[in-house]
Amino acid sequence: MRRGVAGLVLALLLAPVLALISSGPASAVDTLCLPGPDKACIAGTIRTDEGPLADVTLTVTDESGASQEVTTSESGKWNVQVDTEGKYVVKVDAESLPDDLDVKTGEVTVVTKFGVTKPALLTIRTADYSATTSKFDELVQSTVNGLRLGLLLALASVGLSLIYGTTGLSNFAHAEQVTLGGMLGYLLINQNGLGLWIGGLLVVVLCAFTGWFQDRVLWQPLRRRGLGLTQMMIVTIGLSLALQYVYQYTVGARTVRVLQDNPSVREFGPVTITNQSIVAMVISVIVLAGVGYALLRTRIGRATRAVSDNPALASASGIDTDRVIRLVWTVAMGLAGLSGLLYALVTNGIKWDSGLQILLLLFAAVTLGGLGTAFGALIGAIIIGLVVELSPVLGMPGDFKYATALLILILLLLVRPQGLLGKPQRVG
Repeated sequence: MRRGVAGLVLALLLAPVLALISSGPASAVDTLCLPGPDKACIAGTIRTDEGPLADVTLTVTDESGASQEVTTSESGKWNVQVDTEGKYVVKVDAESLPDDLDVKTGEVTVVTKFGVTKPALLTIRTADYSATTSKFDELVQSTVNGLRLGLLLALASVGLSLIYGTTGLSNFAHAEQVTLGGMLGYLLINQNGLGLWIGGLLVVVLCAFTGWFQDRVLWQPLRRRGLGLTQMMIVTIGLSLALQYVYQYTVGARTVRVLQDNPSVREFGPVTITNQSIVAMVISVIVLAGVGYALLRTRIGRATRAVSDNPALASASGIDTDRVIRLVWTVAMGLAGLSGLLYALVTNGIKWDSGLQILLLLFAAVTLGGLGTAFGALIGAIIIGLVVELSPVLGMPGDFKYATALLILILLLLVRPQGLLGKPQRVG
């Protein structure tokens, strides 16, 4: 009987991610090419400093010598679908270019893989183009990229900090919830053809439900049984590993993205940014502002802060701590799912083990800002995002940029152990 109940609880807990396994073949969406189990895509954008180039002819040739031609659209975008994995040579027809353009890289080799869209990076610039970029321009561009990464991390780290503040639990499975948001976005939007806004809203609702369900059937019973925080932390590690292998079984080792279409690019002085990134940053700011307002100005927000400061006193004052904690779990998982959706939309994609890397950045942000403080997690996430993106520009090798963020964290904790906004009595 106990085994049957445990199996039912595990099945319900993993219901949203198990839905990934039963997904059918991809449905058509508003894109020119979508990869699948037996097809791959090659895509790119032909543009110069002045803007995109239309009606440019490209030839895509496979290893057997068979070729197909494609012409860029008004936005300079192009993509082709191929039915065989292997090497393809993408070449620009120089005669289709305007006379004042110079082909710097007119031919590239792309190795395709089923289920993945591979980019073909072709460099076509004006004849008087200068390849040098000032250090200031690089700093400005990296700062914008750092703010974007920081805002995406903040969505998840705020929820992680609220969970720690109200329960004292370090949730090692929180980053897997970020991955779940990206995976569900890929399933609902790419595979099943839902619109970005409708599919995104459904992703947030499903992820929020997993948070409510986790606390209802797992964490609340464990708390009432008096299970120690160390034991519960081990449970989160096991849940994290289980979710990782569910993702690996579902999508394999490949990287998935939400919407495979090539995003439009905008230029603001030295900054180049996609429209998707702009929308993601605006959404992040609005959501974070809403969470901050709720914590400061609403009754449930004040109750949440009271439980975070002193759960026993809050309970003695008539606050339903279980209700507050369940709401925190629900909101935190919804925010993490939104973070994963936007992460898979504006970055290079998300894969089954992305949570390992994201988790380090989340814990760094929460610890840097101050354990248990939502606003500290926000500030810490922005700092971590900026450090990660700016360190290569300042001379740090690109492979060490994440280590640089953790080094900054260590140095700060040596000076201020409680973090930027944390209280000394919370340490230990």
